[in-house]
Amino acid sequence: MSTRSVVGIERGTLPFVALGVAVVAVSTSAILVRYSAAPSLVKAFYRVLFTTLLLLPFALVRHRDAFARLTRRDWLAAGAGGVALALHFASWFASLELTSVAASVTIVQCQVLFVAAGAAVFLDEFVTRRTVAGMLLALVGIVVLSVGDASGGVVAGSAPLLGDALAVAGAAFSAGYVLVGRVLRQRIALIPYVVVVYSACTIVLLALVLADGAALTNYPPREWVLFLGMAVGPGVFGHTVLNWALGHLESSVVSASLLGEPVGSALLALVLLGEVPTAATVVGGVVILAGITVVARARGRRERQ
Repeated sequence: MSTRSVVGIERGTLPFVALGVAVVAVSTSAILVRYSAAPSLVKAFYRVLFTTLLLLPFALVRHRDAFARLTRRDWLAAGAGGVALALHFASWFASLELTSVAASVTIVQCQVLFVAAGAAVFLDEFVTRRTVAGMLLALVGIVVLSVGDASGGVVAGSAPLLGDALAVAGAAFSAGYVLVGRVLRQRIALIPYVVVVYSACTIVLLALVLADGAALTNYPPREWVLFLGMAVGPGVFGHTVLNWALGHLESSVVSASLLGEPVGSALLALVLLGEVPTAATVVGGVVILAGITVVARARGRRERQ
């Protein structure tokens, strides 16, 4: 086999390999959050801060000119994306303290549904009957899962219904971040884009931490290791690699691959946290993922037309 063919295979498979690494990395996020005893806003702040600091030197060395080419509109849009991302982390991290990992991670994946709805409203994308059917199916799954939690069967969390609601809010805010990215990533390179968005996200989270009165220091070494782990794993190798993959693969493929996150997180929670999903969580989760799959496939067909 020639060197050229080997390189061709490597280039063709690299996005899929990167996608697999990213899904594994983001699957660890909920576990690391649950391991940390720090306030949820503090966890979110340090995760994004450390992720930004890890990427900033590379951005300044390799992409300094890209920042100069950003327009005022680009800065404002990226800032809005950062605000949405901050609210996503704030609500989702709080969700993980109130409900089970399986429930929270599965529900937050419904961002795909909000992306479809947002694209129809703000980007004038046509919504097919299949997309609507997938949304309704996922909604039924959320109801089944939440009703099961309300019955007292949830294995972790002091307020599962509130936790589930916060996960839905996290999904909605995540969709806002994704929609901004869809517009900006067409003309802005990955690293400058994420550094600007992450910086805005860090500032918003810092403001929320200060408003909440939570301490920013005096945490034991274990907590700092967890903060850094959230940044390196789910932050750099997770969401940043996913953003890179979006430039090489159809968004429907990336969205569908993210369905592996709830499965991976639930398995890790079972092994590491002893969380055994209830029947309602399993059934509701399967229905939710089925609905998301329908929506992702419908959007994939639209992209190829």
